[in-house]
Amino acid sequence: MGDMARRVIGGRTALNRAGVAAHTGAAYSTVNHWYRHRTRFGFPEGFHHDGRDWFWLDDVETFHTEHQAAKRAELTKVHRRGKPDDLIGSGAAAKILGYRSYRNLPDTLLNHPDRVTKLPDNRTRRLWFRRTVWAVADARTGRQSTGRTPGTTGARKPHPYADDSRLPAAIALLAEAARTGRDRRGLGVALAQQLGITQRTAQRLLAAVYAASGTSSGQTA
Repeated sequence: MGDMARRVIGGRTALNRAGVAAHTGAAYSTVNHWYRHRTRFGFPEGFHHDGRDWFWLDDVETFHTEHQAAKRAELTKVHRRGKPDDLIGSGAAAKILGYRSYRNLPDTLLNHPDRVTKLPDNRTRRLWFRRTVWAVADARTGRQSTGRTPGTTGARKPHPYADDSRLPAAIALLAEAARTGRDRRGLGVALAQQLGITQRTAQRLLAAVYAASGTSSGQTA
């Protein structure tokens, strides 16, 4: 965040659009979208100062808290029955996440099965522990975006870290944060220390989880 992204004006902290993006973890284009459609989203009106649009920090935090709560309310219901160490297939995993079809499973699961077995016809079957599926569900903050959008064609471009072997550690850390109510700010540092990697790489791994589930990352630096 640049020096001009945050400023104290009249004793109150204000953020410009770049500051809002940095504080919430949203893309700059998303902040612009919130602002253009602020009546629908409830984004703060803000004010003009020194040639820029500014928004009070406390107003932004109130908006973002309510926005995230609204997204969580849209989530499919997670089914918690069964033993955590049971191995299940794609159909059962979809039912746990509340989806009608295994085709809706997020890449976070599809690309990282806990077990792979060979079928008599040489096809492979992916299996997951229930606890793995629950962890992915707990890491969600918004409606899952899985597979192709109805009516579209062509393959979806995967996140560059979608196949990284360290991704399960990021999933587990996000799941723990969801269960304990831990602030996501600082998760990048925690993951970097856990895996012995740079914070930049840790943040990219966390971003891969968000990208696979179609969620906003929040602030994880």
